[in-house]
Amino acid sequence: MADTAIFDVDGTLVDTNYQHALAWYRAFRRFDMTPPIWRIHRAIGMGGDQLVPEIAGQDAEERHGEELRDAWEEEFDAMIDEVRPFDGARDLLVEVKRRGFHLVLASSGKKQHVEHFLDLIGGGEVADAWTTSDDVEASKPEPDLVQTALQKVAGASGVMIGDSTWDVIAAKKLDVPTIAVRTGGFSPEELTDAGAISVFDSLRELLEGLDGGPLARPSA
Repeated sequence: MADTAIFDVDGTLVDTNYQHALAWYRAFRRFDMTPPIWRIHRAIGMGGDQLVPEIAGQDAEERHGEELRDAWEEEFDAMIDEVRPFDGARDLLVEVKRRGFHLVLASSGKKQHVEHFLDLIGGGEVADAWTTSDDVEASKPEPDLVQTALQKVAGASGVMIGDSTWDVIAAKKLDVPTIAVRTGGFSPEELTDAGAISVFDSLRELLEGLDGGPLARPSA
């Protein structure tokens, strides 16, 4: 049984995946690369250090990696005011905290983006801790983010709540189970094949089903 709930932020609590995909597409276009947007979407949830070689190859990473990430940041900043929380995001955090779990918001995003999203959901008032890209050396699907989240609080074991296959894969490397939500646009089959223990269509559905899973109550 878990005593710590680790919530992914981008795509799970706030609706950002398609803005991220479009920002990456525009960043690649600056360098005369035109990857299909559906392929970019499938990589959303990875950090930028992983996404560039995944989408465009190691040569593109070596030649333009940092410039591509800078371009992505500029493009995403232009859309960030469009981002809204998913229905039920704050209610879910409040209820999980009320049940006695340590609550960590786990993001490898830029510090200014994470702070903006925390403001949108009132996360700073509810969470025990949160992470940014400053806290990890390697992003998902590497497990650094999940490990760092657990180290932020005095918990012994965690459960991950995420929207992408990369969340599931990263957590699985540390034997941390993942509850998945479809808010990132991944199918139930993709999420369960990656290792998710359950899949919900929305945060509101997850909130209503808390008693049937590992977020029913923390371990003693």
